[in-house]
Amino acid sequence: MIHIIDLHFKHLAQTIASFLIETSDGPVLVETGPHSTFANLKKGVEKAGFTIDEVRHVFLTHIHLDHAGAAWDLAGRGATIYLHPFGQRHMADPSKLMESARRIYQDQMDSLWGDMRAIDEARLHPTEHGETITVGNRTFQALHTPGHAVHHIAWQMGGTIFTGDVAGVKIASGPVVPPCPPPDINLEDWKQSLALLRGENPAKLYLTHFGIVENYDPHFDYLEREMDAWANWMKPHFDAGETPDEITPAFVDFVEERLTGGGMAKADLPLYEAANPSWMSVAGLLRYWKKKTA
Repeated sequence: MIHIIDLHFKHLAQTIASFLIETSDGPVLVETGPHSTFANLKKGVEKAGFTIDEVRHVFLTHIHLDHAGAAWDLAGRGATIYLHPFGQRHMADPSKLMESARRIYQDQMDSLWGDMRAIDEARLHPTEHGETITVGNRTFQALHTPGHAVHHIAWQMGGTIFTGDVAGVKIASGPVVPPCPPPDINLEDWKQSLALLRGENPAKLYLTHFGIVENYDPHFDYLEREMDAWANWMKPHFDAGETPDEITPAFVDFVEERLTGGGMAKADLPLYEAANPSWMSVAGLLRYWKKKTA
């Protein structure tokens, strides 16, 4: 059984999920969320009938704070943390990761994300593409899926794939959108990752932001169109040498128009902005064009 744990990030429903999977050898978690929501994670694990100390295996899709920020707490309780090899050094020493995040979030850093501490390397299991991890009666396969981040893994369990951010952000009745924060956005790699997932013919996608998608073809098609729309909107602003501060207000309006035009209720806009702040994608897309045109 798979339990979706709503972490109620920023006291909002359906912004960040963690997934608890029951196995014959105890509970497994996919994603931890940030440490700021650890109390909600703990409650969710207990609601599923377990204690947080029973979790001995944690699978991370990538090391961004909204997905991995509480991993250190689970590792401190004895869990093994499975992650991309490129993320290993940052989880063993998160000082650069936290310094970069603090420059972005400044005085909101602690309230948004909470603490992040070093993980003993003995508790970190860097996982190669295609590698399988068996826990009791469940087997998880690592699918390296760069594009959103170079250190991204989608975890496959039978016909289910836990997609992290590679399958985008889709909340309630709204459309899917591409989270494009700096520094790793590469739309060509991202589309290749989606082609890889298509090839697995999954029955269900579990999105960290947020919930279940059962028909992947139209979902991926829409996501790829949105990637192109966002990038093409940004290109003339990049060519004109505009700064992020100059671009952001218009880009936020552009994203809101596409969300509402794609079927999102305006009341759900705060959920999308909490899960995937549109202003974050400005720097990511500018960086994408800078690399692409270098």
